[in-house]
Amino acid sequence: MSGPPDLSVTLGPLKLRNPVLTASGTCGYGEELAPYFDPALLGGIVTKSLSLHPREGNRPPRLAETPSGMLNSIGLQNVGVEAFLREKLPFLERCGTAIIPSIFGATVEEFAELAARLDDVAGIAALELNVSCPNTSRGGTEFGVDPDSTRRVTAAVRGRTRLPIIVKLSPNVTDITIVARAAAEGGADVLSLVNTFFGMRIDVERRRPILSSGSGGLSGPAIRPMAVHLTHRLARAVPIPLIGIGGIGGPEDALEFILAGASAVQVGTATFVDPRAAAKTVAGLADYCRRHDVTRLQDLVGKVHRAEDEGCAKP
Repeated sequence: MSGPPDLSVTLGPLKLRNPVLTASGTCGYGEELAPYFDPALLGGIVTKSLSLHPREGNRPPRLAETPSGMLNSIGLQNVGVEAFLREKLPFLERCGTAIIPSIFGATVEEFAELAARLDDVAGIAALELNVSCPNTSRGGTEFGVDPDSTRRVTAAVRGRTRLPIIVKLSPNVTDITIVARAAAEGGADVLSLVNTFFGMRIDVERRRPILSSGSGGLSGPAIRPMAVHLTHRLARAVPIPLIGIGGIGGPEDALEFILAGASAVQVGTATFVDPRAAAKTVAGLADYCRRHDVTRLQDLVGKVHRAEDEGCAKP
């Protein structure tokens, strides 16, 4: 191969210099990364989820370690959209990478209002919709577990912004393809998957849940095989690009998602162990391409060989 490999990716209307982004909620608003590496090395930064107004979140304890993973129940703590624009966005604009705010609301109208507020803001490349939050107008049911709610909130946001829309899917559903198709019908340009799985830890001495809220979201390497499976499944079920999430800590993990059908990936929980994990993933992908004589990383998307292709028996 002559020259460096091309790591750039295209996800519908969204173009990134490379496929590695941060995962929402794990790197705040980007400033936490700056002491460890230049954020410009990344394809983009997905911010901590934003609401119309500031939220304090759940009371501690809000984190619990698990075998090969972590439970969190932060409660969507955030500074609110106005403080984000005033205090956080100036730093992100200087990072020289794609800025993708994650947004959430308790109603369809709140999602739409957030999208409208961010639509004309210079420097924002796309919006990620965190639909794994309770829809208060529907009795507290999460938007992301109901196809109709997912379709309605996506369509409402589509009607208020020209920005590319990424819908982040929950794995806590019977059939993720149904929700994914609903998001696509509502106007999503890209799907990101997966959000955390429900989980719980109990302090057996006190006979009480470790997290103050009882249950939380499980992330980290423990969920990666399930997330890769769901990515592979969706790549065959929907016609729009995918961003893979779930236990990615390095280039090999990222490549599993890419070969399964994801055009890009997000690195999250791994940054608590190694703050440079995302940057190392970018470097490792470039090294993989050089070793395997791959000119364009995007050519690997969905190129996993099935067992039957190799003449092997199906499991």
